[in-house]
Amino acid sequence: MTISRDTFGALFDGFQHEAFRLATLADYGTSDAYQAFLAGEPKPSHHNAAWRAKVQRHTAAGHRVYRVHILTRPLTPYLHYELSWGYRTNTTAGEEFFILDITEKPNPLEDVPDFWLFDESTAVSLAYGTTGSFLCAEQQPEPHTWIHHRDTALHHAEPFTDWQQRHRIRF
Repeated sequence: MTISRDTFGALFDGFQHEAFRLATLADYGTSDAYQAFLAGEPKPSHHNAAWRAKVQRHTAAGHRVYRVHILTRPLTPYLHYELSWGYRTNTTAGEEFFILDITEKPNPLEDVPDFWLFDESTAVSLAYGTTGSFLCAEQQPEPHTWIHHRDTALHHAEPFTDWQQRHRIRF
């Protein structure tokens, strides 16, 4: 069932224990911040400020916010942007990041879409257009499948900083 942006947004305010995200795309479309990154401009101090504040409120309350990104090397320009301007910044608020690098191994979650899983009780799959633009969020009726996907992703992933150091990726 497709849910509104307001309903989807309320899930980020209402979870009590954890919010997990699986990211599968190499490009999530264009934004002003991405264009600034491509132009070589410095990252604004307010970049992702609203998201960081939300994550910080949750992590200060003992809630976990974490994600696994499935990717291949070499990184796309968008992934360079997301990992350097997004992930590295968002870790300061307490968000945890893991990388499932499928450059040299099969993808254990082939054909699984991006999704959020809240408190192991509410799963929301995300649909994107061909250019990486967000289309809609759909609440899924059976969270057990998505819990399995989360567990599989975490089993095959490694912490972002470990992956970055192992592959000597510089931002």
